[in-house]
Amino acid sequence: MTALLEIHDLIVSVENTVILDLPELTVNRNEVLVVVGPNGAGKSTLLQVSAGLLKPTRGKVFFTSDPQLTGLDYRRKVSTVFQSPLLLSGTVRNNIASGLKFRQVDSEQIRQRVDTWMEQLHISHLARRQTAHLSGGEAQRVSLARAFCLETELILMDEPFSALDTPTRTELLRELRELLSRTGQTCIYVTHDLQEALAVGDRIGILFDGKLHQLDVAANVFKRPKTPEVAAFVGVENIIPGKVIGLSNELVQIQANGFSLEAVGDGVIGQEVYACLRPEDVTLYLAGTEVSKSTARNHLPCRIRYMFNQGPLVRIELEADFPLTALVTRPSAEEMNLAVGKEVLAVFKSTAVHLIETGHFQSF
Repeated sequence: MTALLEIHDLIVSVENTVILDLPELTVNRNEVLVVVGPNGAGKSTLLQVSAGLLKPTRGKVFFTSDPQLTGLDYRRKVSTVFQSPLLLSGTVRNNIASGLKFRQVDSEQIRQRVDTWMEQLHISHLARRQTAHLSGGEAQRVSLARAFCLETELILMDEPFSALDTPTRTELLRELRELLSRTGQTCIYVTHDLQEALAVGDRIGILFDGKLHQLDVAANVFKRPKTPEVAAFVGVENIIPGKVIGLSNELVQIQANGFSLEAVGDGVIGQEVYACLRPEDVTLYLAGTEVSKSTARNHLPCRIRYMFNQGPLVRIELEADFPLTALVTRPSAEEMNLAVGKEVLAVFKSTAVHLIETGHFQSF
């Protein structure tokens, strides 16, 4: 892959408080890099620095094609889409054309580009409509068309769909992913919504407190989180502290508060780890049920503490040697007559357990 934008040794501080700390980050040409994290993680700060709108306290952000580029010349390589469309008064056509007019593109090229991107975003029929009369979804389509028609090297998107209703957001996410794939447009997209990140991103970066905890393809972030914070963010609700007490045939034996569990992976005897387990990977059986250990090697006697209905699923919080959460289907819960206080057996495979070394963190 060819690098388009590089960040080195970046620090952004406000009143002596570091709000962004990125030793290194590369954005590849033609990729969609999604940066996801909770509010206050530093996502919008990263976009402002990448857009050339905020000067870092330390470090360097540059396009690899011209590392010395600064100021207005740098910003001309970037276009932006914000949560609020920030449209001017006037017609849809004039709004889409506004950036091109500012850049003094000739009128015929402006007409051609505006027509092309109105068609791509399915808003040609709105060309003469006043922006004050647009719906939220229509306004954001205009904002997207205005950014794409500039044909910049990089588009930055700051939670562009978070203010929209769910059906509109879902439709626009699908169309945006198709548009980015078709055009090969390089994009940095920030959001606090993991499902958005998975829907749009080629690679996903997880940001907490200004530090990038993991940067990888979506499948690896989801299946193999590198820190407990990432694990919790991607839905690994069972994060169990323990210590490696045995190794045998690619199996790691973990002592976790009196219970011995097994995981597939590597380790070192005495090493402290977190055993990470998704609730959907926990199967429940009634206490006393004989279950073979040929496939699922971990069997943990538990008592049900709480049950929460979640539509077709039931979330069950269990107490045993350590707290555990399971997800079961509603028919399964009804068939077993599960209830608070009932004794059950929690069963999960060794392959379902992902290990993270305690204290392991390497910022990117």
